[in-house]
Amino acid sequence: MITTLAQLRSLYAQPAERALRKQLPALDAHCRRFVALSPLCLIASGGTEGALLDVSPRGGPPGFVKVQEDGALLLPDAGGNNRLDTLSNLLADPRAALLFVIPGVDETLRVNGTARLRDEPEFVQRFAGERQLPKLVIEVQVREAYLHCAKALMRSRLWSPEALQPREVLPTLNRMIHDQTGTQAEPETQAAMLQRYRAQIVQEQGA
Repeated sequence: MITTLAQLRSLYAQPAERALRKQLPALDAHCRRFVALSPLCLIASGGTEGALLDVSPRGGPPGFVKVQEDGALLLPDAGGNNRLDTLSNLLADPRAALLFVIPGVDETLRVNGTARLRDEPEFVQRFAGERQLPKLVIEVQVREAYLHCAKALMRSRLWSPEALQPREVLPTLNRMIHDQTGTQAEPETQAAMLQRYRAQIVQEQGA
């Protein structure tokens, strides 16, 4: 078992200079372009001391996450399951880590910083006309940003049509949750669930 940094480092070569130098203290033009093209962002948060970490996907049209003039990121909150795991965590511990993904691109963008929950009109109104106004916006002050190499997504063949799995390899989400919770009622069908989700998304987008 590896229990010390010295043991760990002994298994691996030292990182190349480029791997160290690529970390930036703010978003440059390439990072900003990456954010503008990304329809999917994963956000990791901590919470109270000793709590387990959490990661949550956030999605929207490309550019749904905005970059302010000062380089801070603005993530509009969208309707979910109302557990508020990420938002509650950020109130207790403002540290946040984000991973931006662009379909068809194997590289990703990693951003680390500190977050605040903003419900002031000047933040919420930034999204007027694009979608239903969010209840709040997650503002992330960027502290570290760097582009991540393509190898992980290449190994996974994530964008390859041959790697796609038919949805039927798993039971429906509602069937799985019913089994996990012991619910006896008949679960919602996959088609009904998707129809309900689409209606919610259309409402969010103000269509």
